[in-house]
Amino acid sequence: MSLECKVQVFLNNLTPQKSDSIRKALAPDNINFPENLSMEIENVNNSLVFTFQGKGNIRTLISTIDEVLEHAQVVLRVTG
Repeated sequence: MSLECKVQVFLNNLTPQKSDSIRKALAPDNINFPENLSMEIENVNNSLVFTFQGKGNIRTLISTIDEVLEHAQVVLRVTG
């Protein structure tokens, strides 16, 4: 039996400019995504919602989420 996980992360109270900047900065990360993992990003009201899905190694999913959130944090710091 293989473990399947779905994780949603919400970044709330973002301006449209900040949401757009984060999406653009993360676009290259979504190209060669690890096998058995997926990530979707959508705008919901003033939030950016990340949906991660993983099958198999949970550590790979956790590492991927961590890396994506680190990149988002850098964008937020830079855009002030």
